[in-house]
Amino acid sequence: PRRRRPIVSILMQDHGLAPADAMTALSEAHRSGADVSQALLAEELSRPETILAAQSTRHGALVLDPAKDPPDPALAGLLPPEVCLRHAVLPWRRSGGRLTVATARPERFEDLAALLPDETDPIEMALLPEGLLHEIITDRHGDEMARRAETQVPTHESCRDMGPGAAQRLGLGLLCALACLVGLLLAPTLFFTMATLLAIGTLLFAQLMKVAALVASQLSRQTESAAHGTRATVSLLIPLFREEDIAGDLLRRLKRLDYPRAGLDILFILEARDETTRRALEGLCLPPFVRVIEVPDGPITTKPRAMNYALRFARGEIVGIYDAEDAPAPDHLQRVVGHFARSPPEMACLQGILDFYNPQANWLSRCFTIEYATWFRVVLPGLARLGFAIPLGGTTVFFRREALEAVGGWDAHNVTEDADLGVRLARHGYRTELLPIVTREEANNRLWPWIRQRSRWLKGYMITWRVHMRAPWRLRRELGSWKTFGVQLVFLTAFLQFLLAPALWSFWLVLAGWSHPFGALFGTDALRALLWTFLATEGVSLLVSIAAISRSPHTGLLPWAPTLFLYFPLGAIAAYKAAFELVSKPFYWDKTAHGRSA
Repeated sequence: PRRRRPIVSILMQDHGLAPADAMTALSEAHRSGADVSQALLAEELSRPETILAAQSTRHGALVLDPAKDPPDPALAGLLPPEVCLRHAVLPWRRSGGRLTVATARPERFEDLAALLPDETDPIEMALLPEGLLHEIITDRHGDEMARRAETQVPTHESCRDMGPGAAQRLGLGLLCALACLVGLLLAPTLFFTMATLLAIGTLLFAQLMKVAALVASQLSRQTESAAHGTRATVSLLIPLFREEDIAGDLLRRLKRLDYPRAGLDILFILEARDETTRRALEGLCLPPFVRVIEVPDGPITTKPRAMNYALRFARGEIVGIYDAEDAPAPDHLQRVVGHFARSPPEMACLQGILDFYNPQANWLSRCFTIEYATWFRVVLPGLARLGFAIPLGGTTVFFRREALEAVGGWDAHNVTEDADLGVRLARHGYRTELLPIVTREEANNRLWPWIRQRSRWLKGYMITWRVHMRAPWRLRRELGSWKTFGVQLVFLTAFLQFLLAPALWSFWLVLAGWSHPFGALFGTDALRALLWTFLATEGVSLLVSIAAISRSPHTGLLPWAPTLFLYFPLGAIAAYKAAFELVSKPFYWDKTAHGRSA
């Protein structure tokens, strides 16, 4: 009869749980859809060892002590580690014709029978805290899971084949640069003309995309569903690397999220060698719904590799990504869960809006804020409305876990894994929608760190375009002609604009009296028409920027919009740095330092 009593009854009668706390736990369990034991832990209404003792009484199960009774290593291969993590179980030992299986979720133990091979002995339950269960699995399989995290995206959709042959690529890149130099010396007029035509064509396509996006975003109606009555566990993956200055602020911001704690699963992800962040986290009192996942060392230490590894430890059916410097609004998760609940299964991803909390730091942060407003409030909603594949942002993005796992997660070698994942989701038949939820983060407001960050983004765009265009007919078959055109429009024009920017800058010299080679070949009328075209495109950029600022809370930045023509040339420096790294070190991750601005 004692075993049939509810867990809160056992805790009240045997362990002194207050009736008010029991009611709170039951209410939170109902609100979140989680088990009442998880609600008790998340709300810190009872100690973990007390809950474990009550579970032992209810289920008549032994509480295991690995120090005295270690698991049998011979059973390590009975279930894959990913299955053990997903279901919080671990085959422990065979004895007397029975298989003892440890679990951290006894209320779901009956589901285990479907996971084990048919010829397995009858099973009996034993209890083990989830932290110890994860520790044992990590000790046994951590390196193996880390290797799989690096290669789980199919080869034809990954850029990892760019690793070998760096010397050959560097030699080829130098050869191309030498050919351009020879062309410039031997036929400067023809060289300049071809470069100019390509630059103008790229610029026109980019501006047409902006205009189309502006019109389409005006027509789009970003709708969302209320989350009342919906219940889902949400796992938030937050990669950290050398974040000694921001860990405490991050925790305070995450605690403001208005979501049932029993349905919240926050994973701080850090590299095994990152002693700096580890020390910062050790100085914090982490709540029960926050866990630290350490990623074993490997040949690469990238954000997507870390997230692939940590996803194995996540509990949620919805997976979200935040960055270390993010400040999400309290109602984010309620709105995300509600939208997913009323959307069809093929709607696999929700992208929020990124904004900045330090736009007034200096001129660079002001321009950065205007650029982000243009991208997230005009261009991305417009692209979605036009039916293109959406290059995702690296934060404030949420996935159905089953869809994320179906496409293989993130490409561990791609330095813009977010943009690449947006295309791969579309290739697998999934949709991405924009949701008008805003996360504020820190604008990069120092010159060289800005160039380093932008070079990583542009290198990632180059890599992503190369990966998906290695088999263009297959891409067209999977995406269709329209979305394939969108890939060229978004990715190809993005980096070509910056690489060819010097050809466009030469037109400013015409105003100073310089005789442009283009005019010598096509005549002054054609040169004058191109000059007006160039000025018109600058006007389009200004118009779209003003529209974007008007949709943001930063209307005070309107006077700064005309100065963007001085801001974007910095991207050309980043583009040439990116092109060099593309051939010399394609997987190098240029880390952006956070916590540099109030």
